[in-house]
Amino acid sequence: MLSVMTDMTPISLAGMQSVKLMNRIDTKFVAPTRLLPDILRLAQQDYYIQDIDGQRLAAYDTLYYDTPDLQMYLRHHDRQLRRQKIRIRTYIDSHTTFLEVKNKNNKGRTKKKRIVVQTNNLQDIDTEQREWFTGKSQYDISTLQPQLYTRFGRITLVNRAKTERLTIDTALRWENVQTGQTATFGDAVIIELKRNGYQPSEMLDILRSLRIKPMKISKYCIGTALTNPTIKSNRFRPKLRQLQKITIL
Repeated sequence: MLSVMTDMTPISLAGMQSVKLMNRIDTKFVAPTRLLPDILRLAQQDYYIQDIDGQRLAAYDTLYYDTPDLQMYLRHHDRQLRRQKIRIRTYIDSHTTFLEVKNKNNKGRTKKKRIVVQTNNLQDIDTEQREWFTGKSQYDISTLQPQLYTRFGRITLVNRAKTERLTIDTALRWENVQTGQTATFGDAVIIELKRNGYQPSEMLDILRSLRIKPMKISKYCIGTALTNPTIKSNRFRPKLRQLQKITIL
């Protein structure tokens, strides 16, 4: 896999600025890790790979926040179309931390807003950052508490036209702040195709050729279901069984 990554044409972090896609359509896939070299090899001609100071596999550390009764998790579990997730994500290689508010509407479109912070403790952000958060969040900051650490390595690809971005999350692992339980995603990767709309995509053709099908999946919800035995998760159980067919959780 590393040799394939090395052969791909790089794009810098500065070059990525025009491909933020903060208002987008997301399509997710889950695949066995063994197919990753094939995906990268087939993408070589049509996609750049993000390179940060020579690193093409970036380390991410994310802390998700929710209410004590996990309202955000339960809205997703109960199939509410309008949902919000709040997280603080650290990009380890670029030494940058963002507070991010993600909204999904009833049309399936995701809008993400973010601001640079200096801490992953939501209660420690400064006055200006709190004002920003109040204008973006449906939840009062005082009602939120840390729930789930999610850590993974990410490969990011950008098509030559710079109209879509593909992220491939590897070696996922979770740690539940409230229960202390941990879990891993087994030998699988989560692939996310991010586009402005439903325009044609070379990557969709690549994934179809490898018989990798779209799958609706939330890292936060799956991680919570795997690490919190007391939370309602009956609607996620078919998804967990489906994932077990792909890899061993």
